[in-house]
Amino acid sequence: MKKIAVINGPNLNLLGVREKSIYGDTSFDSYFAGLKSRFENVELTYFQSNCEGSIIDEIHRVGFDVDGIVLNAGAYTHYSIAIADAIRAVKAPVVEVHISNVHSREEYRHVSMIAPACRGVIAGFGLKSYDLAVEALL
Repeated sequence: MKKIAVINGPNLNLLGVREKSIYGDTSFDSYFAGLKSRFENVELTYFQSNCEGSIIDEIHRVGFDVDGIVLNAGAYTHYSIAIADAIRAVKAPVVEVHISNVHSREEYRHVSMIAPACRGVIAGFGLKSYDLAVEALL
């Protein structure tokens, strides 16, 4: 059975509450239950933190034991060289995910510091972006 870790960064714990016009009205916990049922032949784990260091620690913790990582680093995407370095340091391939189309938003969201370290980037398909990332890793 394949193992895939889903890691979410800052403010994603507020999905379903924050900026519903951008992020929708579904909590990630609710969405993740459905994701697990759609991929019942995959061992999916989930971690969320608002702290950059905790995200790096989690990448290090799972990055040698899973078959892939789905990472939504939130705002850290746009300036965290440390997260990019953590991605490069582990064996598991990483797919960068964004719920919104970051290229249709503010200019600073158009640059990803982590994309060059990732296998690919999926953005703009709402929470379905996570499904697409899991499929890409399989």
